[in-house]
Amino acid sequence: MADAPANAIEAQLVKLGITVPPAPVPGGNFVPFTQTGNLVYVSGQIPKYEDGTVVTGTLGDDLDVAAGQKAAKLASLNLISQMKAACGGDLSKIKKIVKVEGFVRATPDFGAHPKVINGCSDLLVEVFGKEVGMHTRFAVGVTSLPLNVPVEICIIFEV
Repeated sequence: MADAPANAIEAQLVKLGITVPPAPVPGGNFVPFTQTGNLVYVSGQIPKYEDGTVVTGTLGDDLDVAAGQKAAKLASLNLISQMKAACGGDLSKIKKIVKVEGFVRATPDFGAHPKVINGCSDLLVEVFGKEVGMHTRFAVGVTSLPLNVPVEICIIFEV
Protein backbone atom coordinates (compact mmCIF):
# COMPACT_ATOMS: atom_id res chain seq x y z
CA MET A 1 0.00 0.00 0.00
CA ALA A 2 2.98 2.34 0.48
CA ASP A 3 3.36 2.58 -3.31
CA ALA A 4 -0.13 4.01 -3.86
CA PRO A 5 0.79 7.69 -3.36
CA ALA A 6 3.84 7.33 -5.63
CA ASN A 7 1.65 5.66 -8.22
CA ALA A 8 -0.90 8.47 -7.85
CA ILE A 9 1.77 11.09 -8.51
CA GLU A 10 3.23 9.12 -11.40
CA ALA A 11 -0.30 8.65 -12.78
CA GLN A 12 -0.87 12.40 -12.52
CA LEU A 13 2.35 13.05 -14.42
CA VAL A 14 1.17 10.68 -17.17
CA LYS A 15 -2.27 12.33 -17.20
CA LEU A 16 -0.59 15.71 -17.67
CA GLY A 17 1.62 14.31 -20.44
CA ILE A 18 4.76 15.01 -18.44
CA THR A 19 7.92 12.95 -18.58
CA VAL A 20 10.29 13.78 -15.75
CA PRO A 21 13.77 14.15 -17.24
CA PRO A 22 16.88 12.69 -15.60
CA ALA A 23 18.19 14.95 -12.84
CA PRO A 24 20.65 17.49 -14.29
CA VAL A 25 24.24 17.34 -13.11
CA PRO A 26 25.40 20.48 -11.26
CA GLY A 27 27.55 22.85 -13.29
CA GLY A 28 29.88 23.75 -10.45
CA ASN A 29 31.31 22.84 -7.08
CA PHE A 30 28.02 22.14 -5.29
CA VAL A 31 25.47 19.38 -4.81
CA PRO A 32 22.09 19.27 -6.54
CA PHE A 33 20.29 18.86 -3.21
CA THR A 34 20.99 18.39 0.46
CA GLN A 35 18.88 17.19 3.35
CA THR A 36 18.95 18.38 6.92
CA GLY A 37 16.41 16.85 9.25
CA ASN A 38 13.18 16.42 7.31
CA LEU A 39 13.85 19.30 4.90
CA VAL A 40 15.44 18.93 1.47
CA TYR A 41 16.95 21.96 -0.25
CA VAL A 42 17.27 21.74 -4.03
CA SER A 43 19.85 23.93 -5.77
CA GLY A 44 18.64 26.40 -8.37
CA GLN A 45 17.34 24.83 -11.55
CA ILE A 46 17.23 26.54 -14.92
CA PRO A 47 15.12 26.00 -18.05
CA LYS A 48 17.40 23.36 -19.54
CA TYR A 49 16.27 20.62 -21.87
CA GLU A 50 17.48 17.05 -21.59
CA ASP A 51 19.76 17.56 -24.61
CA GLY A 52 21.57 20.38 -22.77
CA THR A 53 20.08 23.33 -24.63
CA VAL A 54 18.82 26.16 -22.47
CA VAL A 55 16.14 28.78 -22.89
CA THR A 56 17.68 32.25 -22.91
CA GLY A 57 16.29 35.75 -22.84
CA THR A 58 15.17 38.67 -20.73
CA LEU A 59 11.62 39.35 -19.60
CA GLY A 60 10.44 42.73 -20.78
CA ASP A 61 12.92 42.68 -23.67
CA ASP A 62 12.87 39.61 -25.94
CA LEU A 63 10.52 37.48 -23.80
CA ASP A 64 6.93 38.09 -22.73
CA VAL A 65 5.17 36.71 -19.64
CA ALA A 66 3.91 33.61 -21.49
CA ALA A 67 7.45 32.72 -22.62
CA GLY A 68 8.70 33.31 -19.08
CA GLN A 69 6.02 31.00 -17.67
CA LYS A 70 7.02 28.31 -20.16
CA ALA A 71 10.67 28.67 -19.04
CA ALA A 72 9.60 28.48 -15.38
CA LYS A 73 7.63 25.32 -16.12
CA LEU A 74 10.71 23.75 -17.73
CA ALA A 75 12.83 24.72 -14.73
CA SER A 76 10.20 23.16 -12.46
CA LEU A 77 10.49 19.87 -14.37
CA ASN A 78 14.17 19.91 -13.47
CA LEU A 79 13.19 20.66 -9.85
CA ILE A 80 10.88 17.64 -9.87
CA SER A 81 13.67 15.48 -11.28
CA GLN A 82 15.98 16.57 -8.46
CA MET A 83 13.19 16.02 -5.92
CA LYS A 84 12.70 12.51 -7.30
CA ALA A 85 16.44 11.82 -7.05
CA ALA A 86 16.52 13.16 -3.49
CA CYS A 87 13.66 10.78 -2.59
CA GLY A 88 15.32 7.72 -4.10
CA GLY A 89 12.90 7.75 -7.02
CA ASP A 90 9.77 7.82 -4.82
CA LEU A 91 7.90 11.14 -5.06
CA SER A 92 5.39 9.89 -2.46
CA LYS A 93 8.01 10.62 0.20
CA ILE A 94 7.30 14.33 -0.30
CA LYS A 95 5.03 15.48 2.52
CA LYS A 96 4.95 19.18 1.67
CA ILE A 97 6.51 21.63 -0.74
CA VAL A 98 7.53 24.34 1.70
CA LYS A 99 9.00 27.15 -0.39
CA VAL A 100 9.77 28.11 -3.98
CA GLU A 101 12.40 30.78 -4.63
CA GLY A 102 12.16 32.32 -8.09
CA PHE A 103 14.65 34.59 -9.81
CA VAL A 104 13.54 36.29 -13.03
CA ARG A 105 15.99 37.94 -15.41
CA ALA A 106 14.17 41.10 -16.46
CA THR A 107 14.45 44.69 -17.59
CA PRO A 108 14.25 47.31 -14.82
CA ASP A 109 10.70 48.29 -15.79
CA PHE A 110 9.34 44.71 -15.85
CA GLY A 111 7.05 44.07 -12.89
CA ALA A 112 5.31 40.76 -13.55
CA HIS A 113 7.85 38.51 -11.82
CA PRO A 114 5.16 36.66 -9.81
CA LYS A 115 3.21 35.87 -13.00
CA VAL A 116 6.34 34.33 -14.53
CA ILE A 117 7.04 32.11 -11.52
CA ASN A 118 3.39 31.00 -11.60
CA GLY A 119 4.58 28.73 -14.42
CA CYS A 120 6.42 26.75 -11.75
CA SER A 121 3.90 27.07 -8.92
CA ASP A 122 0.96 26.06 -11.09
CA LEU A 123 2.74 22.92 -12.29
CA LEU A 124 3.72 21.90 -8.75
CA VAL A 125 0.10 22.17 -7.60
CA GLU A 126 -1.10 20.27 -10.70
CA VAL A 127 1.35 17.44 -10.04
CA PHE A 128 1.27 17.19 -6.24
CA GLY A 129 -2.21 18.57 -5.46
CA LYS A 130 -3.04 21.53 -3.25
CA GLU A 131 -2.35 19.84 0.09
CA VAL A 132 1.25 18.94 -0.77
CA GLY A 133 1.95 21.32 -3.64
CA MET A 134 0.85 24.72 -2.27
CA HIS A 135 3.87 26.58 -0.93
CA THR A 136 5.31 29.87 0.22
CA ARG A 137 7.25 31.71 -2.42
CA PHE A 138 9.19 34.70 -3.56
CA ALA A 139 9.67 35.96 -7.10
CA VAL A 140 12.26 38.66 -7.65
CA GLY A 141 13.79 40.36 -10.66
CA VAL A 142 17.50 40.30 -11.37
CA THR A 143 19.65 41.74 -14.14
CA SER A 144 21.53 38.55 -14.98
CA LEU A 145 21.41 34.80 -14.46
CA PRO A 146 23.79 31.97 -15.45
CA LEU A 147 23.93 31.21 -19.19
CA ASN A 148 21.58 34.18 -19.82
CA VAL A 149 18.54 32.09 -18.80
CA PRO A 150 15.33 33.96 -17.95
CA VAL A 151 14.61 32.10 -14.67
CA GLU A 152 16.34 30.15 -11.96
CA ILE A 153 14.22 28.43 -9.32
CA CYS A 154 15.06 26.74 -6.01
CA ILE A 155 12.78 24.64 -3.85
CA ILE A 156 12.58 23.44 -0.25
CA PHE A 157 10.41 20.45 0.58
CA GLU A 158 9.63 18.21 3.53
CA VAL A 159 10.03 14.44 3.59
